Amino acid sequence: MKYFLVLILVVSLLNCSNEEEIITTTSSGDESTYFPPINSNEWETKSPESLNWNTSNLNDLYTFLEEKNSKSFIILHKGKIVVEYYMNNHTEASLWYWASAGKTLTTAVTGIAQDNAFLNINNKVSDYLGTGWTNATLEQENLITCKNLLNMTSGLDDTLGDDTSPGNLQYLSDANTRWAYHNVYVKLQDIVASATNQTWNNYFESALKNRIGMSGSWIPLNDLSVYWSNTRSMARFGLLSSKNGKWDNTQVISESFLDQATNTSQNINNAYGYLWWLNGKQNFHLPQSQIQFNGELIPNAPTDMYCALGKNDQKIYIIPSKDLVLVRMGNTADSDNFGLSTFDNDLWEKINNVIN
Repeated sequence: MKYFLVLILVVSLLNCSNEEEIITTTSSGDESTYFPPINSNEWETKSPESLNWNTSNLNDLYTFLEEKNSKSFIILHKGKIVVEYYMNNHTEASLWYWASAGKTLTTAVTGIAQDNAFLNINNKVSDYLGTGWTNATLEQENLITCKNLLNMTSGLDDTLGDDTSPGNLQYLSDANTRWAYHNVYVKLQDIVASATNQTWNNYFESALKNRIGMSGSWIPLNDLSVYWSNTRSMARFGLLSSKNGKWDNTQVISESFLDQATNTSQNINNAYGYLWWLNGKQNFHLPQSQIQFNGELIPNAPTDMYCALGKNDQKIYIIPSKDLVLVRMGNTADSDNFGLSTFDNDLWEKINNVIN
């Protein structure tokens, strides 16, 4: 009899291995992560009740989101959709801009290019773009590495607007001596293009977008290109990041690079990685300010949270301890901002009323 039961178990396991999108379990019985299929709109869901969430507060969260000019909101748990809500004439198919939350896409692709030995973030920017890419002296310019663009310590003047032409990239201090939110990070896209001998768009699509089934495209806006996609594509990228750069059984971005990217990257702004914002630090700096603020970035949010924050409240929140990814797209909740706003803390108060 026991041999018969073993045979049944083996056959069952073989059958499961041939089915797509099967959710396996670990030895402890914990549900493993689900990854939605790359070439399909299908996405498995689970109910808030299955997580013992306080569903009586969901309507309050939805009302708050709608009143704060949101267009979409998603919560993933272990990859499955638990909450997906569209409002203010937005739908699952609608496209919206990521704004500076899309900086983290540049981080990811830079990491992939380094993983594939096309570049090294510790090298000088001029190794890839040639000298004269700034208005600084050669000595000053040669201090600036790719890593300085990733962690906002280039030392270039951040008060001169979005233009990243050489004449507008003026020296203010030596690299690594000053943290300042600066659109010079976009030069990383030129670095990737030069290093890979491809256009930025082509490398982005083959290295990242197509490998995780994202929609969307880069659309020029003033002196920058801004990424537009549907909300689920933003959630896909959040899921990849939350799983240490792994999509299903494929390591898309190395875990070591993402670990660097999502931890403090310099000794000035503790709440900043490689274009990712970090919660739970003792102090932080904000864009267009050299003031150090004491306390956590978003006090109501989990301390281990890291996030992509875009202008007018585009958000990707990742909480490793809870295995959650949250996405918010929409118009500005209250007033124009670079990414972080009081809305973050107010939103997390509402979220906590549901998930805790």
